[in-house]
Amino acid sequence: MNSLPETVPDIDYLLSLPTEELAALVLRFARKQAQNGLMHLGNFQSSVFVPNMGGHTYAAARKGEIELAISEAWSWLEVQGLLIAAPGPNGSSGFRVLSRKARQMNSDEDVAKYAKSRRIDRGMLHPRIAETVWSAFMRSEFDVAAFQAMKAVEVAVREASGLGPAEIGVNLMRKAFNEDSGPLTDMTAEKGERAARSALFSGAIGSYKNPHSHRDVDIQEADEAWEIVLLANHLLRIVDQRKAAKGGSS
Repeated sequence: MNSLPETVPDIDYLLSLPTEELAALVLRFARKQAQNGLMHLGNFQSSVFVPNMGGHTYAAARKGEIELAISEAWSWLEVQGLLIAAPGPNGSSGFRVLSRKARQMNSDEDVAKYAKSRRIDRGMLHPRIAETVWSAFMRSEFDVAAFQAMKAVEVAVREASGLGPAEIGVNLMRKAFNEDSGPLTDMTAEKGERAARSALFSGAIGSYKNPHSHRDVDIQEADEAWEIVLLANHLLRIVDQRKAAKGGSS
């Protein structure tokens, strides 16, 4: 398909697309229409109202709505550094070129993955992982982000529990949160809850940290990595609470 109207003929559906999804389509067709690598928002907007070889076009009666949606998508591409000002006078006249990052993107899926990696809210991350995990997401290194998050949990548990460096991984979690004698165990909780928390920590480390330590684990999806990071984030909050309850600072 050679144009946006041909790919998404339903205007209502077009207008319902999330900005980053529409941006992926805009980028695809702007690249096709580029002259000597130059792209212009106004030119692209005009093109969707001019029939292409297949006669596909959008109704002029909804021009304002469509142009606004395309402008939002275009702005998103610029904010994300995928479209940048062309060098010299062309840039001052509104012409844009692909950034180095955009040139590496060969499909709408690549843009979608990039968009997902930018959704991470750095402010909600625990201070122990805010910098390393956020940076890994910005580089789309999702397996690194997941590993760094779970590694931080292991380090935090060892520090808060006072257990030695010889204790690692699942064994460390089981000792730190042993239902009867763990230094981080909440002895005011019911025994079943204490056992469940021990299982939570040991299961998380065994599932998401240990495999990364022993072999290459390829996580391609931002959503999967983000879910692991959120789990690690929650575990770190628990460690802070238990450390504070012992009389230490969080």
